[in-house]
Amino acid sequence: MAAAIKKSASSDAVSGQALAENKIEKTVEAISAPVAEVQENVREAVEKNVTDTRAAYAKAKTAVEEAAGALESSYSTAAKGIIEFNTKALEALRANAEANFDFLKSAISVKSVSEFVALQSEHAKKQAEALSAQAKDFAALAQKVATESAEQIKSQMAKTLKLPV
Repeated sequence: MAAAIKKSASSDAVSGQALAENKIEKTVEAISAPVAEVQENVREAVEKNVTDTRAAYAKAKTAVEEAAGALESSYSTAAKGIIEFNTKALEALRANAEANFDFLKSAISVKSVSEFVALQSEHAKKQAEALSAQAKDFAALAQKVATESAEQIKSQMAKTLKLPV
């Protein structure tokens, strides 16, 4: 009978230990469940943020590439305008030089002071008119180049910022 009591006490101890281990496992599981849920929520939030960041980066990269293209195009337009402006300046210089040479040829062949004064007055009047016309042409060309160059940047900025053009 003593052996039966020992066996019963020993089986009670084993079943008590199993019961305690079972309680510990349930406690660990009860504690682990919210931690696992928090970890899952954090992982999902991080994945969402990474996805959003990638999308924002792609959008920013596209906007920068488009802006760079607009700047290149604007620069090209400005460079062509400067070449056109320089060409027009050289043409004006040539025309003015020819007018001065024509005046000098005519001045050499004058016979009197009054004829020279009349020739000088006419030449001065023609040069003033020519310079005025040239100045208007230069102003119009400069305005055209500035407008065309700025338009590309303006339209790109409006597109990027989603403003009406």
